[in-house]
Amino acid sequence: MLILECPYCGVTAEETDFHAGGEAHLKRFGPDSSESDFEGYLFHRENPLGVHFERWRHVNGCGKWFHAARDTATLEVFGTYSAQVTEPPKEIKDKITAKRPGWSWREFA
Repeated sequence: MLILECPYCGVTAEETDFHAGGEAHLKRFGPDSSESDFEGYLFHRENPLGVHFERWRHVNGCGKWFHAARDTATLEVFGTYSAQVTEPPKEIKDKITAKRPGWSWREFA
């Protein structure tokens, strides 16, 4: 069971209080993009064993979307943060790097 904290209202609860919304930090292409770019945006998702960044919604609380950094193998949650940012905050990246030496945000960007 995942335990997540909503970065907006501060509630810490089990994952059943939230709703998963898929991979975070996807690049959305504009109207002049190619069909393959649009296909990639719609259908191609990462499914790593290890560090992953996801979108979550606090459905039984404030209703806001946020991002979570977690490990898909151990279910360890490294932190949650606002959905309005383009990359994870430095403190979350530092926490991941401390526990996973050699990990780099550049791998995922």
